[in-house]
Amino acid sequence: MGKKLYVGNLPYSVGNNDLQRLFEAHGSVVSVQVIMDRDTGRSKGFGFVEMGNDTEAQVAIADMNGKEVEGRSLTVNEARPKPEGSNGSRGSRGSRGGYGGRSRY
Repeated sequence: MGKKLYVGNLPYSVGNNDLQRLFEAHGSVVSVQVIMDRDTGRSKGFGFVEMGNDTEAQVAIADMNGKEVEGRSLTVNEARPKPEGSNGSRGSRGSRGGYGGRSRY
């Protein structure tokens, strides 16, 4: 099984194909996912890359962490698993209005 890496501080112009090309030089890339904002359809500025094995993942972290891409210094480290019971959404009431009438705007 591959090793999943978190890639942060991505330029918003970087898509899945760009991210894959950046990491292919460091080993076999199993999967790539730039996280997109559901509402705007634009990149959230981070993503995940799954490398073929631990060795390739460590080489990619060493070479890519701090690397400048389009003026932004990337953050690359081992992805942490989602906490148990997490469905990935933080605050389901967030931008939909919350509970009755309390608004921050």
